[in-house]
Amino acid sequence: MFQLGKTIVSEDILEKEFVCNLSACKGACCVDGDAGAPLLEEETKILETIYPKVKPFLRKEGIDAIEAQGTWVKGTDGDLETPLIDNKDCAYVIFDNKTALCGIEQAYNQGIIDWKKPVSCHLYPIRVKDFTEFAAVNYDKWDICSPACSLGKELEVPVYKFVKEALIRRFGQDWYTELEKVAEELKKQ
Repeated sequence: MFQLGKTIVSEDILEKEFVCNLSACKGACCVDGDAGAPLLEEETKILETIYPKVKPFLRKEGIDAIEAQGTWVKGTDGDLETPLIDNKDCAYVIFDNKTALCGIEQAYNQGIIDWKKPVSCHLYPIRVKDFTEFAAVNYDKWDICSPACSLGKELEVPVYKFVKEALIRRFGQDWYTELEKVAEELKKQ
């Protein structure tokens, strides 16, 4: 672990390798697990605003879940998150054949909205936990992502490079530049 500004960062994000392999995992991270995608407070307002534009991209089950629970929910631990369909799939999940995709991201890709998706989804496999004085930035190792770890190793892409755009989105370019410097220093050791 090392400190970077107001973050405590796990060295795993520099040392582990990862590249999503949707053809192998079929987007399992969007349909497995026991909670929705973590949300920042400002993202709850964004979801409320964009929902009418995203709704045409969603499945009936997702629309029903959102209209019953809201565009976001408080999880059992009190954290903000996306609602689920029957405590399984994220309500915003759509399918292309058997591959789970994000309905929000599909609306973004088509230029309907200008918000890609929750930053926690964009950051995955990195998870950020905000505390009063700092944020913890960790690598979340999940067995369903084994194909992504294999592909990352094959392509020699560390986690922090795979999620570069998302890290800049969450922490800014200056923070990411400092992270790159730490990564270079670690390589020299």
